[in-house]
Amino acid sequence: MVDAAAHTTIDFAKASRTALADQQLRGNFRRAMDGLMSKRAVQFADSREWHAMRALGASVRLRALSKLPELLEKLEENCTRNGIRVHWASTTAEANAIVLSIMQRVDTRLVVKGKSMVSEEMHLNAFLEEHGIEILESDLGEYIVQLDEATPSHIIMPAIHMNTKQIAHLFRQKIKDAEYTEDVARLTDLARRVLRAKFAAAEVGVSGVNAAVAETGTLCLVENEGNGRMCTTVPPVHIAVMGLEKVVERLEDVPPVISLLTRSATGQPITTYVNMITSPRKDGERDGPREVHLVILDNGRSNVYADAELRDTLRCIRCGACMNHCPVYTKVGGHAYEAPYPGPIGKILVPQIEGLDRRGEMPHACTMCNACVEICPVKIPIVGIMGRLRAEAVHPSSAVKDAGARASRTEALVWKGWAAANASPLAYRIASGLAARLGNMAPSSLPLLKDWTNVRTKPRFAGRTLHEMAREKGIADV
Repeated sequence: MVDAAAHTTIDFAKASRTALADQQLRGNFRRAMDGLMSKRAVQFADSREWHAMRALGASVRLRALSKLPELLEKLEENCTRNGIRVHWASTTAEANAIVLSIMQRVDTRLVVKGKSMVSEEMHLNAFLEEHGIEILESDLGEYIVQLDEATPSHIIMPAIHMNTKQIAHLFRQKIKDAEYTEDVARLTDLARRVLRAKFAAAEVGVSGVNAAVAETGTLCLVENEGNGRMCTTVPPVHIAVMGLEKVVERLEDVPPVISLLTRSATGQPITTYVNMITSPRKDGERDGPREVHLVILDNGRSNVYADAELRDTLRCIRCGACMNHCPVYTKVGGHAYEAPYPGPIGKILVPQIEGLDRRGEMPHACTMCNACVEICPVKIPIVGIMGRLRAEAVHPSSAVKDAGARASRTEALVWKGWAAANASPLAYRIASGLAARLGNMAPSSLPLLKDWTNVRTKPRFAGRTLHEMAREKGIADV
């Protein structure tokens, strides 16, 4: 499948203005973010424990990345030995084709899916629907978003942009014979009744992977609702999809990663369910799928891995803490990014995957306040990578996709003029004098001023230069 949108540039500024004007959306996000930040703070109240766990988590991810090619081969070897069939996909199109081929072989028309951000990256739901296969999200947040015909706005809590009243209206409208209620327990029970019937009928279950253990060939999934376990045990066929960076070296690496993930994401010491999948159903076992497939997706990650600085992007454990503490994301929400991964991690991952031509605006949607870096449980230098991508967009120095796509001759000439003016005392005096006397006459429609004055007051130049004022005070030129 060819994604026509892949050839268009995303206008983040326009989408942000729309989001900022939506007071309901901003209120929903503010309440949700405050709650998530408070819960996380309680879990890491002991700063010494936080720093120790963070150092351990970072070391686990760094060690895995340092051996990534070797660990991926070992993962395939051990998964295959365990009976899990491993498939490699260079692009999302290849990954979708692999998933479709498995489903067509077992002649399925109904699929249930647990939460998976890689499947969002693949646009898997739309792809399968185009081929006549019904796919139902089983995570409650993802189910709400699917009913609303929207996309997730957060990587952990997909429907965080909606409040209870909005969800109640949606259920009444979309679910047959549903009565209107704002009682959360009743809404959850209503969704559960719909999903339970689908679990029993589905021939294939799809899931993501939180960590894949190379040492044992084990796929680890964490969740709170039990839907992940239902997707991976009830249908006869289980398909797990993961980005190639999700591998860890040893089984003992999983507990610190999971502890950091759950405490950073939702403020829980541990999730309700931790699923460890090592093989299909064996002889004599009463449940579990007959087939387990693992689809390992590259989709530009190899290029990211090849750069020593940008490689740190792949440390991410998808906890979403950077989003919860980001002053930009918390104001505009996830949909403004129009990307599978919004927020700070999305601003460095998506441009590298999809290219700076289409996504070059994302690294600029940042105040560089460093909140994401301070809160990241695996110490990803997000702001440093953001700066690197901004530079690559105009001065390409590596294999970043579409590097140099945002270069501007006008901007380059302005900076050359600025450099020349500051390299010569005489040129500096002339330029500063002209700016003082003529700068305020410049119209706001000038290309260099237009973007600034769209959202800010036009800057005003002083009537005299600093050197002129210094001379009036009897201060000699230095």
